[in-house]
Amino acid sequence: MGIIVQKFGGTSVADVEKIKNVAKAVIREKNNGNQVIVVVSAMGHTTDYLVKMANEISDNPNPREMDMLLTTGEQVSIALLTMAIQAQGHAAVSMNAMQVGIITECNHTKARIVDIKTEKLYSHLNKGEIIVVAGFQGVTPDGEITTLGRGGSDTSAVAIAGALNADRCDIYTDVEGVYTTDPRIVPNATKLSEISYEEMLELAHVGANVLHPRSVETAKQYNVPLRVRSTFKLDDLGTYITGVDNMEIYKPVAGVAADLSQIRVVICDVPDEPGSAAKIFDALSKSDVSVDMIIQSYGRNDGTNDVAFTVSKSDYEKTMEIVKNVIKEIHAASVLVDEDIAKVSIVGAGMVDRPGIAASMFKALAEEGINIKMISTSEIKISCLVEKNDAHKAIQALHSAFNLDAKEVAVVMGDLPDV
Repeated sequence: MGIIVQKFGGTSVADVEKIKNVAKAVIREKNNGNQVIVVVSAMGHTTDYLVKMANEISDNPNPREMDMLLTTGEQVSIALLTMAIQAQGHAAVSMNAMQVGIITECNHTKARIVDIKTEKLYSHLNKGEIIVVAGFQGVTPDGEITTLGRGGSDTSAVAIAGALNADRCDIYTDVEGVYTTDPRIVPNATKLSEISYEEMLELAHVGANVLHPRSVETAKQYNVPLRVRSTFKLDDLGTYITGVDNMEIYKPVAGVAADLSQIRVVICDVPDEPGSAAKIFDALSKSDVSVDMIIQSYGRNDGTNDVAFTVSKSDYEKTMEIVKNVIKEIHAASVLVDEDIAKVSIVGAGMVDRPGIAASMFKALAEEGINIKMISTSEIKISCLVEKNDAHKAIQALHSAFNLDAKEVAVVMGDLPDV
């Protein structure tokens, strides 16, 4: 008998009928002979509604009270789903983060999990009960309620699976799996039968919204096999996510993604002397501003460089406040901001040691008349900054250039774990 962790997002439990449907999916896994733990999000747009109410009361809601407010959404979901499972004749129990013992750091609204107590989970599993756990939330060692930030329920599910050494963690959502790109942009995008942690992590970082990067990082750390599946097509096996060592790579590129949520900041005429760049990025890091692409080029004046980098639009005001102070300290000339950009990326473990991938990417964009503003690379990713208006055209061109509309994009070697 194996342990399977299932996670259902807000769209999967948006109303009573959908909750009943989720209960059937849970019981189906239980009837396969497995012990089952279910992690659920708040119903539908409940979290958005709670945030809206808080903002109507205060322009700057207290983070502790926001966590107290937002965790109520998941508690509604777990109680209703547990009732639905019980109504269909199966033993089930709901548990919030405090009852389980999901311990986090003391950082409201974006806490990280530091430990998960497993005693109560094993106790209920050994009684034959299905456990329904509130996702997105945790508790500090001194009893303060916290939330895990964006993608928190995915992270909760994977972390629980890791703590219990589960056989698999299934992430149920409203899509059928991981695609080579967004099907809304490229209608002939193909669903991947499998993808590596490394590739999924890169895709998550560059704009694919199927899984949050933190959940993929956790899965890779604890070697938890993942499946991304559709709540509404239970016979579809979805996409299997595992270590790259367990895969045979047949194509150099697994997927294409675009991120339209960034801005480009250029600090002009930075003195070409030791420590200038360090002062810029140290100031940003101390304010928790995450920097993505970075490039340094010769400035217009002798002895200077231009330093360009990208950050999330959500960090725009904070970034500008920091940069304006730093340029005075380092005696730079000015700062420019470009908001009309998109980061377009290709990702694939098959890129390793294969020459010509970058050239093929740049050629495909050039043939469409798309200008590249910045380039960054890693072992399995190449990203280009382009005009926002060119993003969809770039995605379509790259998807075609790397033959990602083929019927078989990934070939699974050996048998996948039983569903």
